[in-house]
Amino acid sequence: MALAASIIAAPAFGAQIPRKAPEFVFHMVGGPEQLLSSYKGKPIALAFMYTTCIHCQKVAGTLTKVQEEYKAKGVQVLGAVFDKGADSRAVEFHQKFAPNFPVGYSDSRSVLEFLGLPPDDPYFVPILVFIDKRGMIRSQYIGDETFLGQQEKNIRLELDKMLGPAHAAPKQQ
Repeated sequence: MALAASIIAAPAFGAQIPRKAPEFVFHMVGGPEQLLSSYKGKPIALAFMYTTCIHCQKVAGTLTKVQEEYKAKGVQVLGAVFDKGADSRAVEFHQKFAPNFPVGYSDSRSVLEFLGLPPDDPYFVPILVFIDKRGMIRSQYIGDETFLGQQEKNIRLELDKMLGPAHAAPKQQ
């Protein structure tokens, strides 16, 4: 029965991986829109978050550390908040959590379309997407508690896979 449930649930977690990342528009508060395609050529860790979600807030903090550590390797962390009212709460989110990476806002329809999720399927946040230098989505984690349980370690592992062995972070003990 569990196997049947996992087979039925499997398609709900997005489109095929790897796949070409579709265009995505980040609406920036007080600034021009930014396009995901403008970061092509860089490995990207993209977080889709809710402004009021404590798990998303923790991910924003983790990604701030990761951006500082990996920026010299060419990695770009990006964020988009997309809960209802995110357009008005994006500034407060940025002020409160001070990410050192661009965080814009969007709407759930655009995010779900980007992820390849049907609009009526349930999902959990935060959602992390890893995109390689060629613009291919290599992995995505939709509110995955296993992945987020050791998020710093797992985010670094995903980035190191995209960067290759020459850029891997030293093993921590």
